Amino acid sequence: MKIDILSLFPDMFTGFLETSIIKRARDKGIVSIQIHNFRDYTHDKHHKVDDTPYGGGQGMVLACQPIVDCLEAIRQEESVVVLMSPQGKTFQQHMAESMASSISHLIIICGHYEGFDERIRAFCDLELSIGDYVLTGGELGSMVISDAIIRLLEGSITKASHEEDSFSQGLLEYPQYTRPLDFRGMQVPDILLSGHHENIRLWRLKQSLARTRQRRPDLLEQRQLSLEEKRLMAEIIAEDE
Repeated sequence: MKIDILSLFPDMFTGFLETSIIKRARDKGIVSIQIHNFRDYTHDKHHKVDDTPYGGGQGMVLACQPIVDCLEAIRQEESVVVLMSPQGKTFQQHMAESMASSISHLIIICGHYEGFDERIRAFCDLELSIGDYVLTGGELGSMVISDAIIRLLEGSITKASHEEDSFSQGLLEYPQYTRPLDFRGMQVPDILLSGHHENIRLWRLKQSLARTRQRRPDLLEQRQLSLEEKRLMAEIIAEDE
């Protein structure tokens, strides 16, 4: 996969690109990531990329010309262009999975200042947000989306690792433990030491259901429970009564 990110602040991506899974995926050739400073594309002799809004108002608005010219210089027939915006659809795991499996070239535009000229939207395929809050710019959001997608690409991490992540199956992940067995009086559940794989699987599923019911009941409302999950959920409810 190829990812191009349009930003006024390319230095923000230095640590992101050179750390952990992202660095390994780049080193393996699984993903290519390039950051483009769209200030380089402005025709203004002072390298301005923004201007005051028509009709008045606070702050400065990003102009069409530098962003669109940069976009047109790198866009290809198969490219999918995402605009980071608080007004966009909230990014979710199923979107990451779909994008990882269907997109070969992703372009992400990072807004900044008070916003961007409305006409820029005409050049984008999708608007995304990472939550109901406003950040200084779209850079952090672009990193979140890129990270969520890259870790799903074949070879980035083992498939089993991300298949059991929270949200991957519509449930929150079950509790995890490692050595020591006893840490300050808090012990690893005996069932995880039993070696009985089926019992461990059922325990983990029950824990996922219980944790989702407690912390994100909205996820259960969207889920069609299997017969096994319904039985475990009945046990959970009975234990709480």
